[in-house]
Amino acid sequence: MTAIARMRTGWSRANRRGDLSAAALALAPAIVLFALFNIYPLLYSGYLSVMEWDGFSPDKEYVGLGNYKALYESAMFRNALTVTFTYTVGTTLLGVAFSLLVAVLLNSGIRGQNIYRLVYFLPVVTSTVAAAVVWRYLMNPGSGYADVLLRDLGLTPPSPSWLRNPDWALRIVILVGVWKRLGFNIVIYLAGLQNIPKEYYEAATVDGAGSWDRFRRITVPLIAPITLLLVIMSIIDSFLIFDVVYVMTDGGPVGTTEVVGLLLYRQAFRYFNLGTASAMGWVIFAIVFAITLIQWKFFGAREAGL
Repeated sequence: MTAIARMRTGWSRANRRGDLSAAALALAPAIVLFALFNIYPLLYSGYLSVMEWDGFSPDKEYVGLGNYKALYESAMFRNALTVTFTYTVGTTLLGVAFSLLVAVLLNSGIRGQNIYRLVYFLPVVTSTVAAAVVWRYLMNPGSGYADVLLRDLGLTPPSPSWLRNPDWALRIVILVGVWKRLGFNIVIYLAGLQNIPKEYYEAATVDGAGSWDRFRRITVPLIAPITLLLVIMSIIDSFLIFDVVYVMTDGGPVGTTEVVGLLLYRQAFRYFNLGTASAMGWVIFAIVFAITLIQWKFFGAREAGL
């Protein structure tokens, strides 16, 4: 190696080290903030999950897996898990299926596409609490728009009201969850649909394939990775549901809408059982993590060819 080549190699290494140092310096504030407000609270909640603490006492009592055992034996926690699973399945299946249908219709060239996209996306940027308050008034017994509409159609509203009826309360909350997330799913699906080459559909049409066959054999397989992404995001978002339920039903009637997030809030900030609340948080994390791994194992890895 000549002297000039060695000098160039040395300069190249020095430049790389300089680039790495500059990158580390630029990322340092973000890394510090992420560790301070995300990593540290996560690790500290894990520490609290094996402690008994009211949030005020200077002393914490170590109880090991006692908090997790109490959750396992708690009928209230099992009910909250059941309600959360029901809400998650309902919002995920209905939200993904309906948003795909709407996205396909919007992508088919109908008139006023931009207006429809705006209308469907408005709930996404609307404050969740404000939307929940509006929906609560819509479902208000007697004077709510839902009851007025049913009476105008000659139908009898459920008694005593939508959100006080154990058979209807969770269904209405699921409906609000689907409505709130629908616009986001539609935008993501539209991006995927517009990237499918039109030649595929033209060739299928020439071969005699109908609309349903083109949808089933071309659209669905090609947007499967997007569907997996939306399902995972919907499951995570649904398991963290709190504000909609808190505003609309506060867990009632008789616990039919008592989701895990609401129960965690009560344990932490009403009853001051920080250890139990932290254990709930870790149980939720474990469940969501396991579901995500299962989905990736059976669907994501196959789509990636692994």
